[in-house]
Amino acid sequence: MAQPIGVLLMAYGGPNSLAEVEPYLLDVRGFRPTSPHVVEEVRARYAAIGGRSPILEGTQAQGRALEAALGNGNRFQVAVGMRHWQPRIGEALTRLAALGVTRAVGLVMAPHYSRMSIDLYLKLVEEKRGPVEVAPIREWHLLPGYIEALVDRVRAGLGQFSAEERPQVPILFTAHSLPRRILEWQDPYPDQLQATVAAVVDRLGAQPHRFAYQSAAMTPDPWLGPDAGTELDALVAAGSRNVLVAPVGFTCEHVEVLYDLDIELRRRAEGLGARLERIEMVGHHPAMMAGLADRVRGTAAEQGWL
Repeated sequence: MAQPIGVLLMAYGGPNSLAEVEPYLLDVRGFRPTSPHVVEEVRARYAAIGGRSPILEGTQAQGRALEAALGNGNRFQVAVGMRHWQPRIGEALTRLAALGVTRAVGLVMAPHYSRMSIDLYLKLVEEKRGPVEVAPIREWHLLPGYIEALVDRVRAGLGQFSAEERPQVPILFTAHSLPRRILEWQDPYPDQLQATVAAVVDRLGAQPHRFAYQSAAMTPDPWLGPDAGTELDALVAAGSRNVLVAPVGFTCEHVEVLYDLDIELRRRAEGLGARLERIEMVGHHPAMMAGLADRVRGTAAEQGWL
């Protein structure tokens, strides 16, 4: 019987209850103290979306879908690990090792590479991998199945508006902001985001659109812009009364989607007299999972494991 190949599926993580918000923030901040004001503000955001983050369940659903798309009986074993909460990346690697896995493909459920995001996952993998050799997939921002999934979700999102309104509804594509100092490193993150948006728009045709960053952290450092709120203001000022927001930098729901967009940005739109709707997240869209399965198999084959 062929030796099993692991897939280490990784995501950021999030608290499973309001009681976990403060220790989660400590983890995110490298155990630097967090002010009570910030803790309470973040706790209030989680309370507004149901008291917890759904990112673990969303990532586990992606793991099940990826394992199914990989097929081949039990040849591929998928384990989910979170960078900042349980189950942690180290736990997932331990689980793979217990299944007899000595070689695994590492995949972060974030399509766009940055030294400040993907590299931090991979450094953690290197620290925790033990006897498991891990071959990483560093980026997949133009994966055909991912683009197909986004196009499908955007078309369905436009379907929330009437046939008369639809051609004029601008799409506000968003992704998580990062500190502007990444530009000094020639970090590919902004260019990869623009490439994803261009690929989606090319498939959609003549649909008005803009791109913006969202969810900049509360730090004194300058962050990448333009900001989603500012772009929304500009769209409404230009006459748009309907806007579809498409968070292409995320693959499943969590606080940056459920609060920052569904509550905060929508509230801002309503205050301007406009209607804001959001696309369904790509989640475990069949086209995306089939594409990722191909990428996993290809990575394993490049390593000589298949």
